[in-house]
Amino acid sequence: MSEHLQQAAKDHLWLHFTRHGGYVGPDAVDVPVMVRGEGAYLYDSAGKRYLDGLAGLFVSQLGHGRTELADAGAAQARELAFMPLWSYAHPPAIELAEKVAGYAPGDLNRVFFTSGGGEAVESAWKLAKNYFKLTGKPMKHKVISRTIAYHGTTQGALSITGLPLLKQQFEPLVPSTFRVPNTNIYRAPLHGDDPEAFGRWAADQIGVAIEQEGPDTVAAVFLEPVQNAGGCFPPPPGYFDRVREICDEHDVLLVSDEVICAFGRLGTMFGAERYGYQPDIITCAKGITSGYAPLGAMIASDRLMEPFLAEGAMFAHGYTFGGHPVSTAVGLRNLQLFESEGVLEHVRANEGGFRATLERLLDLPIVGDVRGDGYFYGIELVKDKATKESFTAEESERLLYGFVSKQLFAEGLYCRADDRGDPVVQLAPPLICDQQHFDEMEQILRTVLDKAWSLL
Repeated sequence: MSEHLQQAAKDHLWLHFTRHGGYVGPDAVDVPVMVRGEGAYLYDSAGKRYLDGLAGLFVSQLGHGRTELADAGAAQARELAFMPLWSYAHPPAIELAEKVAGYAPGDLNRVFFTSGGGEAVESAWKLAKNYFKLTGKPMKHKVISRTIAYHGTTQGALSITGLPLLKQQFEPLVPSTFRVPNTNIYRAPLHGDDPEAFGRWAADQIGVAIEQEGPDTVAAVFLEPVQNAGGCFPPPPGYFDRVREICDEHDVLLVSDEVICAFGRLGTMFGAERYGYQPDIITCAKGITSGYAPLGAMIASDRLMEPFLAEGAMFAHGYTFGGHPVSTAVGLRNLQLFESEGVLEHVRANEGGFRATLERLLDLPIVGDVRGDGYFYGIELVKDKATKESFTAEESERLLYGFVSKQLFAEGLYCRADDRGDPVVQLAPPLICDQQHFDEMEQILRTVLDKAWSLL
């Protein structure tokens, strides 16, 4: 790559969630620049290869370099490059909506397209408030979500997010959101040795929060099937069954935020299917196109659509690029490939091997927990396995950001080392990966985490 391009990146490109201080001054390092992808691998501007252990950002389900998806987008751009869904429709949006609705559980038959996941979450909250105003319960507007959960960066989605350090610099945010405990059984305050009892307790806290705020004021509960932030918290047995009971009792909408968990990440098209619960709304994005074009969606039940079918009624909400013709054409082709290539079956056949391979790392003193489902895992790092003692803020800064994150990348593994909650390494590879990729991940992780322990 030319020196000019590298300097232009430093001078003009504002990277997302990035500490830019390292790219300026006498000790400045180069901005990593990826130029190509093939299968499960990425290649940088120097030609070095990296195993994509995060599917880009939980996105690249079918891997990189899929000409079928590129061709679908190009063909649609030649036919109809743009048309908004504001009172008009176009074939790829119609066909993709039909296919997505066919996969969605129960009567979730209405697909509202967005540009991405944050917009899908915004749409779900706005729909919940609008629906209750139209059906005679205008006070129902509040939202309940879980601690440490991440739901997006827009003002509404960030308000629902349960990560204080991500929110403080943008406050005041949208009011009327409330937090309940998450399902981190590794650090469960009680019932840690009884997953079912812990799940019941955690679900019941949602009921407590609804009653404390007043059921006539609470519109929705936003939950991920497997919570991402904090490092992959799967639901305990019976958790979602109890949550569904509580929501029904209080006429509160259950929103399954599946921006990460939908489209095969857990071995099912939707995470709600994996854990056997029926949401009122599903929000999704990322894997719907395997990242070949930006697209998200809110999938709503027939019940929620009904008030908007009345003469003169309208959901006064939308996005210019929501349901873009090129994106929906790519999404349609993506799901056709899911079917013809048996992607869901592949994940289910290989998820046990993925888990077993990562669990080999439990012999390292720094690895406290390995958790997740499907192709979605978190490895929690600890200072003491016996007591589960975590790292101080200074140790986490030095270890996670100063060494682990950089060293994993240097060793050829692109993934995420994060301390939103407790220090974890997250892995969510493309759904095409198999045992050889799992072994490669484990070997690199073992090398780096072994070195990290010695630095302590």
